[in-house]
Amino acid sequence: MNAYISTRMLLTGLILITLFFLCTFLFLRYIPAHYYLSLGLDKGTAPLIAQPQNPLFLELPKEVSFAGETAPLYDPEVRERLDKELHINVFWRSQMTLIIKRANRFFPTIEKILREEGVPEDFKYVAAIESTFENLTSSAGAKGYWQFMPATGKEHNLEISDQIEERYHLEKSTRAACVYFKKAFEKFNNWTLVAASYNRGMTGIQRQLERQEAQSYYDLALNQETARYVYRILAFKEIMENPSKYGFDMPKSHLYPLEKMRLVKVDTTVENLATLAQQLGVSYKTLKYYNPWLLGASLEVKTDKSYYIELPYNPPRPHSEVLREAEKKASK
Repeated sequence: MNAYISTRMLLTGLILITLFFLCTFLFLRYIPAHYYLSLGLDKGTAPLIAQPQNPLFLELPKEVSFAGETAPLYDPEVRERLDKELHINVFWRSQMTLIIKRANRFFPTIEKILREEGVPEDFKYVAAIESTFENLTSSAGAKGYWQFMPATGKEHNLEISDQIEERYHLEKSTRAACVYFKKAFEKFNNWTLVAASYNRGMTGIQRQLERQEAQSYYDLALNQETARYVYRILAFKEIMENPSKYGFDMPKSHLYPLEKMRLVKVDTTVENLATLAQQLGVSYKTLKYYNPWLLGASLEVKTDKSYYIELPYNPPRPHSEVLREAEKKASK
C-alpha cells in the first residue's frame, strides 16, 4: 500500500514539474517584448524573443533600399555586412527601444524639413545613427543631432559661441545637413554615396571611387567606420519600419510624445534666462530642456538679430511652485 502511494506521488510530482517547465518555456517564447523589457531583462534574455518564429536568428529581408536605391543583396559580402548590423541593433534592445521612442518625437520635424528641402526622407535615419536623437559630443568634437564639427557647422551658417550652440537646434541643424546632402548629390548623383560621404567626406569618397575605379558604395573597400556606415542606416531603417517583426512593437503610450509648441520671439538681450523662464510660466530647467541650443544663463542679442524660444503650449508646472503653495497651506 505504501509503495503504491509513493509511486503515485512520484508520478504526480513528475507531471507537475513537466507542466511547470512547459509553461515557463511557452511564457518566455511568446511573451510580448515590451512586457519583458519592463522587467529589466533587456540584455540577456530579451533578444531571445526578437522574432517569435525563430528566437535565436534573424532572417534577412529579401530587399533593402536607401532613398530608392536598392542594395545588391546578391553579393555575399553585402549580405553579411547587413546581417551583422541587423543583429547588433536588434539584440541591443535597450538602445534600439530608446531610439524608437525618441523617433516618435523627432521624426515628424525632420521629415517635414527633408521634404521642404527636396531630400529623400530616408536621410532621417542618418540622424538616428549619428546621435540616437541625443545632443551628443564625439571625441573629435562633433556635436548635436547631426554631429557637425565646429568648422563644418559654421560653414553651414550655424551659430556657435559661448552662449549659442545651433548644432543643438533641431530645425537649424537639419536644414544645414540638407545643404550638405544636396551639394553632395550634385557631385555624386547617387544618394547612397551622399550618405557615405557624410561620414567620410566628399573628397574622401571621390578619391576612393577614382582609386578603385568604382561607381558604387557597395564596391568600395573603405575604412571600418565608413564601411559600416550605410549598413547601419539600412539596419535602422529595416528595424524601425518593421518594429513588430523584430520585437519592438510597443504601445503608443510608451513612445515619447511630439508636443505642440509655441514660439517666443526674443529680440533684446536677456540678462537672466531664469527670470525669463518665470515670466513665461516655466522653470529654468524646462526652458533649457526644450532649447538645448541656449548654453549660458543669459542671452546677448545683437542689433537686427532675434531668436525664437520654443515651449510647449501646456508646459509642466514648476515643482517649486507646488512646494511653495504647500508651505503656505501648512503655515495657515
